[in-house]
Amino acid sequence: MADTSPDAITQLLHRAHSGDDGAFDQLFEVVYDELKRLAQALRRPGAAETINTTALVHEAYVKLTPSRQLSWADRSHFFGVAARAMRQVLIAAAEKKSAKKRGSGQAPVAFDEQVHGASVQPEQLLDLERALATLEVANPRQARVVECRFFAGLSVEETAEALGISEPTVKRDWRFARAWLTEALETS
Repeated sequence: MADTSPDAITQLLHRAHSGDDGAFDQLFEVVYDELKRLAQALRRPGAAETINTTALVHEAYVKLTPSRQLSWADRSHFFGVAARAMRQVLIAAAEKKSAKKRGSGQAPVAFDEQVHGASVQPEQLLDLERALATLEVANPRQARVVECRFFAGLSVEETAEALGISEPTVKRDWRFARAWLTEALETS
């Protein structure tokens, strides 16, 4: 069984950065189950009806592959970037699905932590993406917190570590971003 400790993952990231061609593939094998768990959180029954769990993980990996030479700080940095990749994959899938169903009349999604348990249609995910892109312009750190918490399912502690900020800052940014996104989604 592969070593999945944070130190082992960080070592693989550093080896990949140093040019070890097999290190990034080995990393993917080590973190695959955790990435799949994160993807399953996004794919709870009816949660984001755009792409299946395995496809989400594999598409995120494809997006991460060109960055194998990136100077990764540690495991948390990797999962922060993986959160962005999953967001991009989900949005691309939602756009593709939405293009087929224009005018379906779906109500906008309210942004809250319980959204994973409710059915989120591709159009709702696209509304969230537009609102998140606007938030990203106004406050990039809060947008990163949303990516980590919502798209990657990271805890407050993991998000703080991934972004290099304190846990109280994550909590504050998460509260503000949720309120801001809820308002933006209600007025869209």
